[in-house]
Amino acid sequence: MKTLPTVISTTRPPFLLLTPAILSLAYAISYWQQGFLDFNLSLLVFIAALCAHISVNALNEYHDFHSGLDLNTSRTPFSGGSGGLPNNPSAAPAVLLFGLLSLAVTGIIGLYFISLYGPTLLPIGLIGIILVISYTKFITRYPWLCLIAPGLAFGPIFILGSNLVLTGHYSSQALIASLPIFFLVNNLLLLNQFPDQHADQQFGRKHIVIAEGKQKSSQLFVYFNLFAYLTLVLAVLLEILPTEILLGLIPIVLAFISSRSVIKNHQDIRKLLPAMASNVAINIMTPILMALGLVWSL
Repeated sequence: MKTLPTVISTTRPPFLLLTPAILSLAYAISYWQQGFLDFNLSLLVFIAALCAHISVNALNEYHDFHSGLDLNTSRTPFSGGSGGLPNNPSAAPAVLLFGLLSLAVTGIIGLYFISLYGPTLLPIGLIGIILVISYTKFITRYPWLCLIAPGLAFGPIFILGSNLVLTGHYSSQALIASLPIFFLVNNLLLLNQFPDQHADQQFGRKHIVIAEGKQKSSQLFVYFNLFAYLTLVLAVLLEILPTEILLGLIPIVLAFISSRSVIKNHQDIRKLLPAMASNVAINIMTPILMALGLVWSL
């Protein structure tokens, strides 16, 4: 009876909201480009993306518990794992199985998409699968790769791949629209690594906070927030995307406040918690507002 709640907790349900938020932008771009959306394809895209997100969360929790890392972290609402497996170790095999099954669902749907569009979808699909499988055991050992992997997955891979499935072709507009998401999601994981710096280091990880320290990482956090909204403005100035997509700039106020807090409080995890909460809100709000702007422009 305790296994199912533990399995669900390891998927980190609150963080799964990121997937529909980002897909709202992918759907809006496709609708803006062609004036319609195929419901069945849109539903399959959602299932594939959500299962990929579930898989990476569950597999990460399983590996962190198996290595002992989860038993040595100082948990916050945004970092340190869900605590599900430390509280119920017997559920570990079920969590592993659920993570692998979720990835299998993504792979099966991906193969169906490839049957529709041919090998043009294969590279982006393979990169996505590799990121899910290798994130915890491999990518977290390489600072700069670890830094950009989350943004690459949730930005260009999610949005460009979804747009290809929904329109039948790759789009430079979708790629450009994914860049703010790339920088913001990188920041989401970057800031959440601050509380885990010492525990992660003890267990062989070497993300950017470990490699460069919190002061330089806090500066990088500010740069990434700047780059996120700068790419959005440039896309409009260059007439790649419509002016209405600048609705996505509304969360820049939160980004400024959180950036200031991270620079000032990067050594004090307790004082960083409001910035971490704002960081989550920024990542949810920005793609949704960009999507609303695209639909408004029609």
